[in-house]
Amino acid sequence: MGERQELAGFLRSRRERVTPESVGIRGLGRRRVAGLRREEVAQLAGISVEYYQRLEQGRAAHPSPEVLDAIGAALRLDDVERAHLRTLAGPLRERRRASPAADVARPELVGMLDLIRTPAMVINDRFDVLVANAVAARLFRFDGGRPNLARRLFLEPDSKYLYVDWDQVAAETAGQLRVTFGRYPEDIELAGLIRELREKSAMFRALWGGGDVSMRTHGVKSFRHPALGTVTFTYEHFVPAGDSRQRLIVLVPVAGSATEAAVQLLASWALAPVHD
Repeated sequence: MGERQELAGFLRSRRERVTPESVGIRGLGRRRVAGLRREEVAQLAGISVEYYQRLEQGRAAHPSPEVLDAIGAALRLDDVERAHLRTLAGPLRERRRASPAADVARPELVGMLDLIRTPAMVINDRFDVLVANAVAARLFRFDGGRPNLARRLFLEPDSKYLYVDWDQVAAETAGQLRVTFGRYPEDIELAGLIRELREKSAMFRALWGGGDVSMRTHGVKSFRHPALGTVTFTYEHFVPAGDSRQRLIVLVPVAGSATEAAVQLLASWALAPVHD
């Protein structure tokens, strides 16, 4: 029943986001609901109103791939949202219960970190930092232990200084945690992290309530460092074959940029303590 409610909640959040005009429905008087009506989604998807209502009420489960594709098209879902919808609509996820998040980085990835001269780290899909190279430790000012990037982002005041585009990073992080929770609903540590963030962060609570999902694997991020100023990197996530719950993240400065010089300086500090 819990899985059905996850599916129901996601469908409602996506339906409320779609405007009638965006799907060619002209407004006819005052509407009592945000976005589309249930019967409008059903009509666009070519399914019965009763069946769609049952899905949104958590009284039906495991719709066929064809129905999911039709609903995805009606709700204008992107690729990440469609994948999340298929996950939530799948059968009981016993196979995912046997796939715990990585707590130790693969030795091969640790060896790669030693060879990378730009900021790089290995994290799991709960945003626990399993290991970071010295350049990343200096950039993010890790002070030992096992930091969690999501917890730091939402609960530590210095994160709004560190991340230039904090609002965007926050939305993407919440969206990625929702994707992970959809895949691994029995992950106790993940559930505890989400519960903690909802209790302690009004921003995370609002983002989680919005139901958005995200999965960023590459792009551009800018950071502020107290000694170096603003530095900008392109980044890439590499997911190793055979372990989809951990990933290598590499930040690469643009060649010839001020960030490249800053990274060289960070590398020169690598043997010094993180806090001077």
